[in-house]
Amino acid sequence: MEAQLEELGSDTVRLTVDVPAHDVHHAVEHATSDLASSVKIPGFRPGKVPPTILLQRLGKERIYAEAVDSHISGWFWNAAARARIRPVGQPEFEYELPTEDDAAWQFKATVPVQPKVEIVDWTDLEVGRPEAEVPEELVVQELEALRESVAELVPAEDRPAQEGDTLVVDIVSPAGEAQRDTVVELGAGRLVEEVETALVGALAGETKTVPYELADSTASVEITVKEIKGKVLPELDDELARSASEFDTIDELRADIEQRLREHIEAEIEDAFRANAVDALVTASKVAPAGPLVESRTRELLTGFIRSLERRGIAPETYLQLTGRTAEELTASMQLEAALSVARELALEAVADKLGLDVSDDEVKALVREQAEAAGEDADNVIEDLWNHGRHEDLREDLRLRAALDRVAAEVKPIPMEQAQARDAIWTPDKEKPETETKLWTPVSKETA
Repeated sequence: MEAQLEELGSDTVRLTVDVPAHDVHHAVEHATSDLASSVKIPGFRPGKVPPTILLQRLGKERIYAEAVDSHISGWFWNAAARARIRPVGQPEFEYELPTEDDAAWQFKATVPVQPKVEIVDWTDLEVGRPEAEVPEELVVQELEALRESVAELVPAEDRPAQEGDTLVVDIVSPAGEAQRDTVVELGAGRLVEEVETALVGALAGETKTVPYELADSTASVEITVKEIKGKVLPELDDELARSASEFDTIDELRADIEQRLREHIEAEIEDAFRANAVDALVTASKVAPAGPLVESRTRELLTGFIRSLERRGIAPETYLQLTGRTAEELTASMQLEAALSVARELALEAVADKLGLDVSDDEVKALVREQAEAAGEDADNVIEDLWNHGRHEDLREDLRLRAALDRVAAEVKPIPMEQAQARDAIWTPDKEKPETETKLWTPVSKETA
């Protein structure tokens, strides 16, 4: 789909969009199918009206009007993405209906857009970057977790149960339903909190009736401790290294743990540095996203957040009650995050424009194939669906912004964190930015989980 851009002044543009014949044909087929399902024609069941009969009864103009009405918005946003403009209002369309479904078609759209961002030279920016240090306590935690994983369980019938013990219990509900010989590790959170708390301090052979809270009522359960087993941890020596890893000595094992932790910390530092680099560019360039863009992104973030809660079985009202926040406070925090997210994208778009970055169809398809294969999906089907619906342009822009971010992160000047923090401690109004924790944009998804 091709589009010609005309700047009209006052941050308003006109797009002249050429819709290929196959897209027009697809839209007409789709409209014909929809009308066949909704229009009542005597002698035919809904959805069973032949296209020729539908054309005779409704006329070509009605079908083509339905095709345009149902598809012009998608065509416009696809063209806007190709033209790399950010509409901040609804477009005004100008067109005449198609006369054939096997010929190209054209429409015009006039729309206000986000002003172009003027960015500073990012190679002059200084951004704090900490050194990767592996705290000794993290190494110790990893070694202790390894000891726990190969610990021996031995009977501990001469003492009460304590956190970390493994218990064999019978659980009986008031209705007589029983779960016999259930294995429970205290502290693992497998049972409700009230039951786990009651089991700490219990003796082998002891039976307890434990009440616990439900969503809107209380219940109780009878639980009998049949066995208590404690963990005997192995010594932190070469024998542990040989039995629990591929290494022959504890020193080799420790070195491997340190290396893996260092790689993880370095990756986190790199992610944070990239975020800080683009934020420095946003601040120095005084990027100000238009209100409608922020409002639209806020709605996206809220929708994604609510969906993530629902996937975990949590109602939004319950989340607000548990966190002590109001809906207004949640929305306000999302607005701050949305403003920062859009500002970052605007800055990176300006970088990509300045560098003349572009992304080919082959690069987009390579990303889709990688993601589809990771998800166990048919890559060719996913690619066909993306192209049919114009959603590949979003991925093209994602890859373009990623390339711009790569350049910015590689070309800003890293400085020690102490120096950056000392400089930032001297507050000035132009350094103000939302105090909200956000993930730097990634090309996989724009939802917040």
